Amino acid sequence: MGFIAQVIRFIDTITERIFKTISWLLLVMVLVSFLIVVLRYGFNIGWIAMQESVLYMHGFIFMLGAAYTLKADGHVRVDIFYQKFSQKQQALVNILGGVFLLLPVCIFIFYISFDYVQMSWHISEQSPEAGGLPFIYISKTFILLFCIFLSLQGVAEIMRNILVLLSSEHTANHTFSKGE
Repeated sequence: MGFIAQVIRFIDTITERIFKTISWLLLVMVLVSFLIVVLRYGFNIGWIAMQESVLYMHGFIFMLGAAYTLKADGHVRVDIFYQKFSQKQQALVNILGGVFLLLPVCIFIFYISFDYVQMSWHISEQSPEAGGLPFIYISKTFILLFCIFLSLQGVAEIMRNILVLLSSEHTANHTFSKGE
C-alpha cells in the first residue's frame, strides 16, 4: 500500500502544481479581457491577437483545470443513491466509473484527436484572421494534454479508492484523503 500511496501523492502533486500555475493564468486572462474592453470601448482600438490570446488562455485553463477538478471531487455528480452509500460503496462506484467511463473516454478523445493535432503541428497552423496568433497548433495541443492529465488524475483516484476498499474506515479517512 505504501507504493500506491506514493504514486497517488506524486500524481496529486503534479495536478496541484499545474493548478497553481493555471490559477495565475486565470488572473492574467481576466486582466487581458479587461484591457480588451477598455481599449475597444474607451479608445476604439482592437487587436485580434489579444482577443485570441484570451481564447487560448481560457482553453488552457479549462483543459488543464479538469484534472484538478477531478482531484477536488468538483465535477457535477447527479446520483441520488451515491450520497447515501457508505464510503466503501462510494469507492467501488468511483473505481467502476474511472475504469469503465473516465479512462476509456480520455483514451478515445486522445486517439481521435492525435492526428488532428499532429496535422496542425505539421502545417504550423495559424489563425485565419488577419493579425491573429500564429500558433493555433499549440491551442489544439491542449486537447492531448487534457487527456493525459485527466487520465493521470483518474488513475490516482482509482488507486485512492482501491486503498479505501482495502483499508479500514479510520485509516482511509486519515491516510488517503484528497487533502493530503
